[in-house]
Amino acid sequence: MVTTTPGSPAGSRPGTGRRRSRASRLAPLALVALLAFAAGAVAGLRHETAQAAVARQWAAAWQRGDYRAMYGLLSDRARRRTTLERLRRTYRRAAETTTLTRLRAGKPRHVGGELYELPVTLQTRVFGRLSGRLRLPVSEEEDGAGVDWRSQLVFPGLRRGERLTRETTLPARGAILARDGTPLAKGPNRLSDLGPLAAEVAGRVGPAPPERVAELARRGVPEGAPVGLNGLEREFDARLAGTPGGTLRAGSRVLARAAPKPGSDIRAAIDPGIQRAAVEALAGRFGGIAVMRPASGEVLGLSGVAFSAPQPPGSTFKIITLAGALEAGIVKPHARFPVQTETTLEGVKLRNAHGEACGGSLKAAFAESCNSVFAPLGAKLGAERLVRTAERFGFNQDPGPEGAARSTIPAAEEIGDDLAVGSSAIGQGKVLATPLELATVAGAIGLRGRRVAPTLSRGGQGAQTRVVSPRTARVIARYMRAVVTSGTGVGAKVPGVSVAGKTGTAELRSTVNDDPQPGASPTPQPEEDKTDTDAWFVAFAPYRHPKIAVAVLLVGQGAGGETAAPAARTVIEAALG
Repeated sequence: MVTTTPGSPAGSRPGTGRRRSRASRLAPLALVALLAFAAGAVAGLRHETAQAAVARQWAAAWQRGDYRAMYGLLSDRARRRTTLERLRRTYRRAAETTTLTRLRAGKPRHVGGELYELPVTLQTRVFGRLSGRLRLPVSEEEDGAGVDWRSQLVFPGLRRGERLTRETTLPARGAILARDGTPLAKGPNRLSDLGPLAAEVAGRVGPAPPERVAELARRGVPEGAPVGLNGLEREFDARLAGTPGGTLRAGSRVLARAAPKPGSDIRAAIDPGIQRAAVEALAGRFGGIAVMRPASGEVLGLSGVAFSAPQPPGSTFKIITLAGALEAGIVKPHARFPVQTETTLEGVKLRNAHGEACGGSLKAAFAESCNSVFAPLGAKLGAERLVRTAERFGFNQDPGPEGAARSTIPAAEEIGDDLAVGSSAIGQGKVLATPLELATVAGAIGLRGRRVAPTLSRGGQGAQTRVVSPRTARVIARYMRAVVTSGTGVGAKVPGVSVAGKTGTAELRSTVNDDPQPGASPTPQPEEDKTDTDAWFVAFAPYRHPKIAVAVLLVGQGAGGETAAPAARTVIEAALG
């Protein structure tokens, strides 16, 4: 009779169960060891060689345009043959020739020996999408590997001794149209039915100025081709010019051809009637007039140097000084001031215009443009707050339209003492502004503190920023209305239209008490030469729901209320009449 151990299979010998139990416990361990061995073997098979790593890193550096990293991956031999600057110059020249906009380098593949094949796709402005495979030589070295670089590696398929060249031609230039469709510039001769009225704003075309040569070369524009130099021609140059066509060659081999794509016609925001009024109001005088729609920023008219020749803004800058003072709480709307003919800052006297006595309420001081009130107010505000306020209104900022000059105020630490700050606060010192900038300032007050950046496109919408609180803007708007109803700007009155404005008379050469002082800004004396002053007037209308903002600058034309305000009236009548 055979007995079995409980739990053991029938017929097993004594001790067999214990051996099988040990084996069953060891089996999982063996499996883990086998899997680890297999993983190690696979990892070993996937190990990246130094050459492969260099090829991959080179592709990534080329794709992101990191020429310094590419140079660091060169072989010792290649580094003896070239310099970082030559490598950078070679690639940049190739990018310019091909009009490259984006490059994508794929995964390198070892094709034998020291060669790796690199798929490359190039997106270009003129020739579209180009693709090919680059043969990249990567040599082994004692301390790793390096790319054995030569200049043909700038483009897939380029052979030794070949250079990339291109020939391009421009298509027909698009037309510039006014907001009603009237041509402002069309055809090869850029003609317009409006004649000189259009020339004021359309601008000119001609050979590129030196500072634009590199940009135009990247666009594929042939050297010496006519491009937009100023005005609307400059603002919309790329769209008007279209896309060049041409041929790309490697040596004598043709790599790609492309037909030119005609430029687009552009509908500008310019209103022919308002443009005519702006030109007629300027009446051949040196200066500028800018007219815009406050809510959208659309520029309706530009004449003269409306955005190209910044000048001292004179008392129009008091809008900004008052805004800063009200926002900072250093003056209240119902504040009162002594009636006087001058004030003293840092021991230097600053007179009111024509030595007039003014003061009283803050509203009256603004309406009569009292330097004796606003220069000390600016000094109390201080340079930092004055500059911050001006910058919120657009000073020291990109004005928007291409070719437009910045309106500027020095950095706070560069302005100087209280005399210099007070001088800046009344628009003198080193403060400079364009009519376009000051039109946006007036528009911002009319919009209850929202500044809209200018745009030259019909139907465009300029970026909006809040520059002052609605309450502050309402106070200044009331004061600007008083300037026209009973102050220095009565010459801008328009029957049936409520105009709010501010005059400015900016000194150009005079000195305080015949004694030059840094940063000092006197006001005209009765016997003064009127060519020594710039005349300004800025306005918005109608007062409660502004549809237009205007700024007038007349260089060397006396007082703003006498000459600039009537010019603004002409424009406002044309726009709202």
